[in-house]
Amino acid sequence: MNSSLNAARRVRDLGEARETTADLLVVGLGATGAGVALDAASRGLSVVAIDAHDLAFGTSRWSSKLIHGGLRYLAKGQVGVAWESAVERGTLMCRTAPHLVRAQPYVMPLTPAVSAAQAAVTMAGYRLGDVLRAAAGTPRRTLPGPVRVDASRARELVPGLRGAGLRGALVSFDGRVVDDARLVVAVARTAAAHGARIVTRCRALSLSGDGAEARDELTGETFTLRARKVINAAGVWAGGLSPSVRVRPSRGTHLVLREGALGSPRAGMHVPIPGETARFVLVLPQQDGRVLVGLTDEPLDGPVPDVPEAPEADVVFLLDVLGSVLQTPLTRADVAGAYAGLRPLLDGGGRTADLSRRHAVLTAPDGVVTIVGGKLTTYRRMALDAVDAAFPGAPPSRTAGLPLVGAGDRPGPEGVPRRLAERYGREAAAVHRLAREERWAGDGLPLGVTVAELVWGVRHEGALDAGDLLDRRTRIGLVPEDRAAALPVAERVVRELRGE
Repeated sequence: MNSSLNAARRVRDLGEARETTADLLVVGLGATGAGVALDAASRGLSVVAIDAHDLAFGTSRWSSKLIHGGLRYLAKGQVGVAWESAVERGTLMCRTAPHLVRAQPYVMPLTPAVSAAQAAVTMAGYRLGDVLRAAAGTPRRTLPGPVRVDASRARELVPGLRGAGLRGALVSFDGRVVDDARLVVAVARTAAAHGARIVTRCRALSLSGDGAEARDELTGETFTLRARKVINAAGVWAGGLSPSVRVRPSRGTHLVLREGALGSPRAGMHVPIPGETARFVLVLPQQDGRVLVGLTDEPLDGPVPDVPEAPEADVVFLLDVLGSVLQTPLTRADVAGAYAGLRPLLDGGGRTADLSRRHAVLTAPDGVVTIVGGKLTTYRRMALDAVDAAFPGAPPSRTAGLPLVGAGDRPGPEGVPRRLAERYGREAAAVHRLAREERWAGDGLPLGVTVAELVWGVRHEGALDAGDLLDRRTRIGLVPEDRAAALPVAERVVRELRGE
């Protein structure tokens, strides 16, 4: 079946979903929900997957974009979680999404604040992580091992580092996804290619063991969706649909630094947080020249917002920790934007920073299966476990060897810009051709995005409005002034393609 998602297919899929009883109804289309839809559909089950908003609207798009091997979990003695992370990282990098996930080097500066003993313990952790990499079957050519470099080399990798007292740096490698929202879109489209009905702007009002009461957010119409099994993958909102589930959200804030604020770093950074063990502020260079800095880990009290705010206190904290290793500390003016995501942690008491990132599959008395906890890296394993719980007699999962839409060997086809190849994989040539064939589609937008990418998002990636295009398909919206500059173009594309 065709993998393309668009407004016409949404109407058709929703109509069919209302008239039939599916094997499975999935609520939530973040990474986990989309992964559940793919896992079940690829096993031959009929699937309807809905979301009140858009693909990757919630937690999945607000991550650090790390696909990591669980080094922090090793430090806390959570060997099982670390092993699961290492296995899933290898699956993404080597088989299912090599076009979206690749190795990223990280520098941990050895400043006077880092003792020789601390450096030795950290390097031992990096080496243990490399053992996990090898055991998980990820080749060293895909993910190199850790090394120690001198101060000169450290400053070549991160030019902004303070030279005084710098003894060198530890360099480690981990996985990273070029765009977390694009990973979710690829998973959802792959599920659609296997027959799953993917319906955004469809809100679940209540759940039961055999379906849900739902509302079409575009028309306001309410109706019943029927299914043999229901999986609640609503993340931090899961407790609102299954009251027996207790989720304790944790807020993680990131900064978006202006291009050039840190020079042109060739590696990311792990900056130790004073007074904490095995916790770092992460510095993550982006394709577009910007740099992400994150992240905090603070409990969220009260109602769960659709789009969380990044408090100014978090911004100050991240700038202060980052400034501790820089020649010239950054100021608030260097911050182009900020965002916050909410982790769907199971309530276990204590600090949210200390709660386990292990996922859990919970079955309510009415039969609704809820999947919570976990992290972006392990979305596929979370989905597998949820489907196994809902359908214990189903065929085994196929997703460990199932390439996502766009997956293929790197680099991209000759003549296709690298930026497109790294975001669209095998589909990059079609996007590039669209920009050449339709004159107006080649016009430039912030971050080097072309109008062709907006057109592609509407025709093939399920974007229904300008917000979908700017905030989730291209990520222009991370910086308010860029979003404002691109908004009229995005609105025009949606209006013309949908005939409005």
